[in-house]
Amino acid sequence: MKSNLPIYSFSSCELGRFILIALTYLTISVLLLLPLVSVLGEAFAKGVDVYLKVFKERDTQSALLLTIISACVSVPLNVVFGVAAAWLVTKFRFPGRKLLLSLIDLPLSISPVVAGLIFVLLFGSRGWFGNMLSAWDIKVIFAVPGIIIATTFVTLPYVARELIPLMEAQGLESEEAALTLGASGWQTFWLVSLPRLRWGLLYGVILCNARAMGEFGAVSVVSGHIRGETNTLPLHIEILYNEYNFVGAFSVASLLTLLAVLTILIKTVLENTAMARGQR
Repeated sequence: MKSNLPIYSFSSCELGRFILIALTYLTISVLLLLPLVSVLGEAFAKGVDVYLKVFKERDTQSALLLTIISACVSVPLNVVFGVAAAWLVTKFRFPGRKLLLSLIDLPLSISPVVAGLIFVLLFGSRGWFGNMLSAWDIKVIFAVPGIIIATTFVTLPYVARELIPLMEAQGLESEEAALTLGASGWQTFWLVSLPRLRWGLLYGVILCNARAMGEFGAVSVVSGHIRGETNTLPLHIEILYNEYNFVGAFSVASLLTLLAVLTILIKTVLENTAMARGQR
């Protein structure tokens, strides 16, 4: 008797797709999830009390405060620069436009350590501006200003690079209509352009802030590793680990890890909200 049941075949295309999905989840598990679980496991290895104790130490609090200060200064600076650069690049055509785009991407292609060495060469006591800074009793390298400058440099492209594709996709029609109706340049920017950029701007700010709080290479070079004064959280983690205070190091690392997870969640929420509202 012939069966009328459908015959399902597992084609090579479906097999390839299954393998790719499996490899993707395996890679994510090995490179992301396992380290995350490991960090949290080591942080709480000796209990909650030991975990919280490291955050009561003066050096940890100082590192956390300096990290927050660095992010709170560098992120607004990059917001101003990013909006201005994106506006200039997308709304105007001028000689050197492609060069400007390349320069915006420069911090992404230069090693952070090399960037830190460049700032030492510029602002160090024997640097190009060292004598002038010494005459005015201004200390940049091995001080908070150097950390802020280095953080601002490495996070410079994030806001601009988020806004440029968005502004190019939106075109010039709305701005031209506003100018035709008699709006000034500032009115056009604040009332027409900026509201349409809010989701992209928020997304860029989140990425910029995440990088600012987790920056290690450039900050390590310009900070001098002065404990309790010029150490940010990533540098403080390195010191605790080198001192074999593994629980303390992983406890502080768990804080940065949780901030990273929070950043991803906020980013996802913003993307979904923007897509739902048709803004991106």
